[in-house]
Formats: sequence, structure tokens, C-alpha cells
Amino acid sequence: MTVLVLGGSGFIGPRVIRKLVARGEQVYATDINPLPDIPGLDGDAVRSARVDITDFEQVTRAIVESEPDRIINLAYLLGGGEGNPHHQMRLNILGMDNCFEAGRLLGVNRIVYASSVAVSGQQSNFGDREVNEDDATFGDSQYATHKIFNEFQAKMFNENYGMSITGIRPANVTGPDKVRGSTDHVRCITLPARGAPVSFPYQEMMRLPIHVEDIAEAFVRVALADRSARPVYNSGGTPISLGDLAAIVQGYLPDAQISFDDPGGREHSGNYLVDNSRLLSEFELSYPPFPQRVLEIINDVRADEGLPPVAG
Repeated sequence: MTVLVLGGSGFIGPRVIRKLVARGEQVYATDINPLPDIPGLDGDAVRSARVDITDFEQVTRAIVESEPDRIINLAYLLGGGEGNPHHQMRLNILGMDNCFEAGRLLGVNRIVYASSVAVSGQQSNFGDREVNEDDATFGDSQYATHKIFNEFQAKMFNENYGMSITGIRPANVTGPDKVRGSTDHVRCITLPARGAPVSFPYQEMMRLPIHVEDIAEAFVRVALADRSARPVYNSGGTPISLGDLAAIVQGYLPDAQISFDDPGGREHSGNYLVDNSRLLSEFELSYPPFPQRVLEIINDVRADEGLPPVAG
């Protein structure tokens, strides 16, 4: 089948594209930025075009040209964006609506899009229990409220037009090249891997990291399914404090200089106790142990820096 990937040049997009091509699918990738070189893919393995997702005509043209069976929408502005609300609204809300409406008009009913764990807000809203997809959403940042609206809009398209639009709520996606959004859990790995010191405000700040390869696999499996049992799924991940993550890193890099200003911070943490059993069960997913992923990130960074790899 043919899969249209909107936002193909971002952090998750190239991994999704590579996984789709490896499965033998035809891929048409779009982004406002040029598609990067994707390791393991020939330059002509993927058709691509420059598309501004906030422009409805450009989105419809991409669908007409690609004639997709599926659409995966990874085009969004990651992070708070509080300083530029107009731009973030256009990308995260208007862009998502353009995707849904263009798909509807052109008969592409199966769409998978990125929501976010941010919709749940702080863990303190739920106490010390796991949150599932039926729980209320309390996210109050601009990014979180946009994702909450995306989920509402998808529900309207599904109910009004019989579409099959499914959201995935990625947790704190982690990888060697992540530079936007929540990055403290990334810098806790990548800076020591380069031999650089790093410091954080809170040792007990909790995160829910999931490796970018694992979330990419989730998007691919959900998109290739004809339908999903639920309208949205938690990706989940590994709940871990920055202090415990630092201990994993220092187990591989004993000389790593990782410091904290305050031993507390758990009360400031976003949602980190998440029930992802529905996603894992329905799509037969499993994630490698997180310490293994930490080591992979360390050695990816060290390879880029020309440094010797670290043994497990």
C-alpha cells in the first residue's frame, strides 16, 4: 500500500519512513523542510514534496499526487510554544484539521496522528496510579490543549463521517538527535556521552522516556492496521527519575559528571504513570529494556563524535 507521511523530516518521521520501506510499502513523504538522508535508504526509495500543512490546497495536492491508502500525520510543533501562540495554533490545530478534512474529501479514511502524553497534565491529578485513555485530561499548556482539541476533532470526524482516525499519545520520546520539547532526559544521556558535564534543577523529576525507534514502530503498526479498537492509545514508556537515569548513564560512563540542584522535584512532574496495555496488546508491541536503549544512545552519540563505543 501507499502511505503518505506528513512531517517526514522531523524527529520521528525518518524512522517511520525507513520502517515502512523495509516492510515493502510505498512512501510519499512531505514536510516544509527538505527530507534528510535516511540511513539504509536509497535516495529514490521515497517520493517526497515540500508541503506546508497549514495550507489546505498543498495538503490536498499531496494526497491527490500520492493516492495514499493511509496517512500518518507527524507534522506538529513540539513543546510549549507559549511565546508564539499564533504559529503553534496554525500548525497544531489548523494543520491537523487540514489533514482530516483533506483525507475525508479525497476518500482516505484511515489516518493515524500524533497526540501526546501532555494531554494528561501533571501526575498529581491522578495520585499514584496509572492513567489510561479513559481518564480525564488536565493538560493546560498551549501544546497540551492543542493535542486535546486534536483528539476531540478526530472524534468528530469519526462520528460524523465514519472515518477511522486514530491517535497515539507519545510519552517523552528519546533519541540521540532530539533537540526540541522535553530534552532533559535526552541531555542526561547525550552530554555525558560526549564527555561534557550536565546539571538539572531536580533529581527526582520524573520522566516517561520511550525510544524514538519504539514509538516509530507503534505508528507504523497502528497505521498499517485496517482499523483500531480505540480512537487513541497511550504509548507509555519507562517511568524513571532523572536521578535514576543518571545512575544508569554512570553505570556505562563512570566518569560522567551529572549534578542536581535539588534532591526533590517529583511533585513538579508531568504524567509518568501510564497504562499502555491496550496499545501493546492490540498491536503486539513490546519495548526493549530501557537501559539497553540508553546504551544505544550513548554509542550513537559517541560514533558521531568519533569516540570509542562503550561496552554493555
